[in-house]
Amino acid sequence: MHRFFVPPKWLGEDEVTIAGPIARRMGKALRVGDRAILLDNSGWEHEVEISTVEEDKVVGLVVRKSLAAGEPRTKVSLYQGVLEGKRFKFVLQRGTELGVVEFVPLVCGRCVIADLSDISAARFRRWRRAIREGAERSGRGRLPNLQPAMLFPQACEQAVRSGLSIILCEGDVSLHSVLRKKKRVSPFSVNIFVGPEEGFTPEEVEQARRYGLIPVTFGPRILRPEMVGLVAATAILYELGDLE
Repeated sequence: MHRFFVPPKWLGEDEVTIAGPIARRMGKALRVGDRAILLDNSGWEHEVEISTVEEDKVVGLVVRKSLAAGEPRTKVSLYQGVLEGKRFKFVLQRGTELGVVEFVPLVCGRCVIADLSDISAARFRRWRRAIREGAERSGRGRLPNLQPAMLFPQACEQAVRSGLSIILCEGDVSLHSVLRKKKRVSPFSVNIFVGPEEGFTPEEVEQARRYGLIPVTFGPRILRPEMVGLVAATAILYELGDLE
């Protein structure tokens, strides 16, 4: 069943009227009598039977309201070094589908951009659209939060205020061993730091350690930069019981 995020104010009555770009998207996929899921980013989903399909307007009747089942218990935040081209968009879409609840674009020493001002408003709009598409496709009831881009020290300071914070790099401590130890206390939130194409500098890893982040490794295999955070998020959600 097709799923669409809509403004919450549109879902206040039993009869729902959808307008503008969302209506045009719905009109391409639906016909009168079809059903769709409308989401207001609150965790609830509204099943709607379509009664009218016009060029810029779709009308439907809410037939069922229920809690979305796609939200994880463990809150994974991904601090991802900004990547080239479409790689960052790929991370946002696939991370959303996996269950990441927050993304923080990270500007660090080896990034393709050197300054926060290099990230345009248009790029952020494309990133938000990628997140929405991933959430609609995967059964999420909430849109993951996309934070403003941060410099590395600022991001470290923010992350250590809550939950378990790890930084993926070359080292002797495995992600598996850290998760097994922390599983005893079942951390509610986990912050994952992943570098850009060339990874973090040794100075950044040491700085993260001073802030309280735990350097961890995947072992001998080398992953593509757009895969590192996704594999880590998958391992964390599995180990903590969110993929059962």
